[in-house]
Parts: sequence; C-alpha cells; structure tokens
Amino acid sequence: MPDRTTMPDRTTMPYTEFQTLKLHRRGPVGWLLFNRPDSLNAMNAGMRAELADAWLELDRDPDVRVIVHTGEGRAFQTGVDVAELATDGLGMERYRADLEAYDLHFTAWQQQVSKPVIAAVNGICAGGGFHWVSDADVVIAATTAEFTEPHVSVGQVVAMESIGLLRKMPFEAVMRMALVGRHERMSAQRAYELGMVSQLVPPDQLRDAAQELAEKIARNSPAAMAATKRALWGALETGLTEACRQGAREVVSVWGHPDQDEGPRAFAEKREPRWAEPERAEPEASPR
Repeated sequence: MPDRTTMPDRTTMPYTEFQTLKLHRRGPVGWLLFNRPDSLNAMNAGMRAELADAWLELDRDPDVRVIVHTGEGRAFQTGVDVAELATDGLGMERYRADLEAYDLHFTAWQQQVSKPVIAAVNGICAGGGFHWVSDADVVIAATTAEFTEPHVSVGQVVAMESIGLLRKMPFEAVMRMALVGRHERMSAQRAYELGMVSQLVPPDQLRDAAQELAEKIARNSPAAMAATKRALWGALETGLTEACRQGAREVVSVWGHPDQDEGPRAFAEKREPRWAEPERAEPEASPR
C-alpha cells in the first residue's frame, strides 16, 4: 500500500526546515516526524530545542486540524541521547535548571497544543520516548512496535513519562517496566491489551491508518475539540467535583460560537457541517 503521507500537499505552507525533525501537511493533517534515524531518533539538545518550536508552528497553522507524530527509520523515539550525555562534558547537568523548575517544552502537552494529537508508534519506543506516548491524545502503533523503559539500567530515575502512563494503564504494568529496565520489552499486542495504545496496524500501513484516523477527527468542530481537550485533560489535574464544574464551564464556553448552530443544522439537513475557521494566532517568541 502506498504511503500517502510522503506525497506533498500542493497547498502546504512552507514550514521551518529543522535539523532533527520534519514537518509537512497532508490535507487537514499536520505531520511531525522525529528525524534522527541513525540514532534511533534519540533526543539530543538540538531536537529538544526544535520540538518546542515545531509543536507551536503546527498548532498555529490554520490549515492544520489534527497533528500526527511518528519516527523515521526503525524507532519511534528512544528518549535522551545517551551518547551525547556521555561525551559532551555536560551530561544531565545541562537539564538541571529545567527539571528543578519543571519547565519543559518538548511534547505537545507541555506546549499546550490545542489541536488533537495522535502518536503513531512505528518501532521501538524506549525510556524518554514514553513522554510522547503519555502526552498524546490518541496513540496507535505498528504491530511490530516494542516498548521498554531502560532508565534504571543506565543509572537514571524513572519519573515523569511513566507517571504520565499511569493515566492510561495499570500501575503494576508501569512499575514492572520501570524496574525491569532494558532486560524486558513489551510487545505492541501487550501494550494494546493494557490500554497504552488504542489501535494496532501492520507497519506498512501505519501512516495511512494515522492519516485516516486524523481525517475522521478533523471533520469535527475545531472549537468544540479544543474545549473538549481542555475539559478532559483538566480533569486529570483535579478531583471529580471540580473537574465536572470546570467541564461545565468548557461546555458553556462555546455557546454562541457559529459551530453550535452549524452542527445541528447540518445534521437536520443531512450534510457535512461547514465549521468556522479557527482564529489565526499571532506567532510568539519560543520559550527555547
């Protein structure tokens, strides 16, 4: 099956040419690809900085309704570049201030991306790669994908990314990965059974499947989906009553929006809705 996401969209606005990432758009779907295949897409200092800008660039593009991210080569993402840590003379100290302040900007959730985000896990996902699995709105995976959490095997602590996974899957499964380290890998099938991913597809069909899913999501009201993301992610930050109270505020926040009238009208007229265009956001300085 041909990979539709490699076909250029003639109307695509020019995106920044990054050193470690690739951005492109296919119809209403913006794609962010980790592009260090020779290093299994490990995040070096350059990628860390570029991700902060790339997420915002796609989120601010009014022609993008949904964002998909995946990896080039045989890995999805393998976390921090351990080779860089071992040879650059700085090691983890380069990240001390950011970690102590919890001032991170390399995932869509950290950058407060308002559009739906799909992670398409194409191969090995290891260690810090779980940041992008835990922080995506929807995760699908190739049947050949594998998951492993090797932090403790290289003398590092398992924390934020696995804490995020606790929102998706049972504590026991997360703790097992955290403590077994690099000595065990979880299969895509097991990840599906545990709720880490919601769909498995053959590896040669992964990008087509992600594009198809994203196009389904893109048919919905952008304003309603943005408010839905705020309500549901916000519910993870607080208790049940306050979460429902905040959810009610998000419901009311789109009352009076054109999509509120267009949705019922299109349903009654048995046609596809014509959603209002998202407001164009002015570019802001990157935090990195």
